[in-house]
Amino acid sequence: MTYEVAAGRSASDLTGGMRAILASGEPSYGGWCMIPSAFCAEIVSASGCGWMVIDQQHGLIGDEDMRLMVQAAAIRRTPVLVRVAWNEPAAIMRALDAGADGVVVPMVNDVAEAERAARASHYPPIGYRSWGPLRSLMALPSFGPRVGNEQAVCFVMIETVEGFDNLDAILDVPGVDGALVGPNDLRISHTGDNAGAASAAEDVAMIERIGAACRERGLAAAMSGVDLGEAKRWVQAGFNLISVPSDAALVGEGMARALRLAAGD
Repeated sequence: MTYEVAAGRSASDLTGGMRAILASGEPSYGGWCMIPSAFCAEIVSASGCGWMVIDQQHGLIGDEDMRLMVQAAAIRRTPVLVRVAWNEPAAIMRALDAGADGVVVPMVNDVAEAERAARASHYPPIGYRSWGPLRSLMALPSFGPRVGNEQAVCFVMIETVEGFDNLDAILDVPGVDGALVGPNDLRISHTGDNAGAASAAEDVAMIERIGAACRERGLAAAMSGVDLGEAKRWVQAGFNLISVPSDAALVGEGMARALRLAAGD
């Protein structure tokens, strides 16, 4: 399958998005999509966020909606990461073939799981991703495995005590570009409850250690679902990718606020 080359298109058009954000090292704020809607993805993209995550793990988003949402984000050329439902190579490859800039892989607890995620995200010789990037080929007919490997971003989620204990070895796996902290699961993994997630002293120390380990290696350190009042705190702690609350949370909060105002509360 071949396509005509659009005027002015080059490989940098595909590698500049998320890769450029990571290379800058500057703080960047992203949206988080849990609602299965291309229109909602357009709204999030148009908000001006630096990047966005399409959440297939805890959101209600299937593969068909995911592909449409990736396309919707392309209107503003907002870089897209897909949080796959689990560390399964087929899911990772489908997200990348749909045109996502990269993936977020949950519950990575050891080196073998990190290698599984990173290798599925990359073509040989780095990994074992299968060839079939239809949307990337439409955008850039000269797209090849080397460009694909330069473009694809793989974030692993560190969200258990086991993952934390294996942190250094996980981050040293080739093809891992950074870690995204799941503060609720991290808290649950060592207390059985998420009360105090990202605020209890022990959890803060663990999260700060994850951020420091990423910075030591020149990798990205990301936090998900950060309370708006806490964003600067985590930036000061060295996290350079901060996602605001999800679209579902923001719609719910906005509606509740509107009802309170309407009632005069």
